[in-house]
Amino acid sequence: MRAHIIPAIKLSLYSFLLLGVIYPFIILAIAQISPNQGKGLLIESGGRTYYKNIGQNFTLDGYFWSRPSAVDYNAAGSGGSNLSSSNPEYIAGVKARIDNFLTKNPDVELGEVPSELVTASGSGLDPHLSVSSLVIQVPRISKVRGLAEKDIFELIDKTTEKPLWGLFGPEKINVLELNIRLDQFSKEKGVRYAK
Repeated sequence: MRAHIIPAIKLSLYSFLLLGVIYPFIILAIAQISPNQGKGLLIESGGRTYYKNIGQNFTLDGYFWSRPSAVDYNAAGSGGSNLSSSNPEYIAGVKARIDNFLTKNPDVELGEVPSELVTASGSGLDPHLSVSSLVIQVPRISKVRGLAEKDIFELIDKTTEKPLWGLFGPEKINVLELNIRLDQFSKEKGVRYAK
């Protein structure tokens, strides 16, 4: 029995040293040389500070809407709804989002509604959307804000993040950055948007 206890104690001590001391120290050291010392990517706008890499809740008609969140955009509780796609509660929630989207975007047909605008992601915190999910919202925003659609398309083009090294992943747009640019552009044009 002693032949098993001593190695088990040694393994526990080595594991504690490796996983409880060395590994956290390495991660902390890496964080210190990363942008903003591991505190996340921050954006300041209008006297407020936002986390660029955490989804924000945009639901007003004059803004590009974000992807829905099952955790109400709370980074402390990242996660999905854990409801299956056949769950009646899940189906009712998605249907309500689709109905709301079609009401606010009357030029869009049911089959054109992007799934990422009516379903939450696994983390509930995705800050990005595909270009097509934002382009489909342009007529609504143009009408509400009184801006030309071509100007809004230019903002989308300027905010689009290309695939990593031109190869990996799709083009995507950070919704927070785009909405900040939209507010700045509206201000420059003298267009006041009542929130």
